[in-house]
Amino acid sequence: MTSKLPEAEALLPRLAAELKKAVTPATAMIGLHTGGAWVAERLHRLLALKDPLGLMDIAFYRDDYAKEGLKHDPKRTRIPFEVEGRDLLLVDDVLYTGRTVRAAMNELFDYGRPRSIALVVLADRGGRQLPIAAQYVGAQVEVPAGRKLRLKRAADGRLSLALEEAAGGG
Repeated sequence: MTSKLPEAEALLPRLAAELKKAVTPATAMIGLHTGGAWVAERLHRLLALKDPLGLMDIAFYRDDYAKEGLKHDPKRTRIPFEVEGRDLLLVDDVLYTGRTVRAAMNELFDYGRPRSIALVVLADRGGRQLPIAAQYVGAQVEVPAGRKLRLKRAADGRLSLALEEAAGGG
């Protein structure tokens, strides 16, 4: 793990090159709102996948939904392809506890039974609370206690990783 934050923009082409080896005609991509959707938009373009990009808002499926009072907008989930029997690339920005990924898989199975799901993350910061692992990782990042790793998008669309004060778990 590295404590110096990697350049998000430099991670994208490397991640796409690694993913390209796994893409088949049955492959489709889904990005998790918000940061995962930003990463997925870029990777989807770099990979030139034939199916449109799917987007998910998993807030309602999180196990801390009631506790955190998360906002859920079901209109933000849009999966414009058949999930059944597909090889899905599930994209998130930062992998931490694993709870977001668990929630995403719960929601995905409401749409059908994919043949496989591979998790793609821009950064893995460790600290898992659930047995979740990414198959494709842009960078392993060490995050100091009391801090949160956040993906930011500038007005021009450039992505960057930043450390912020942590409010709770995620």
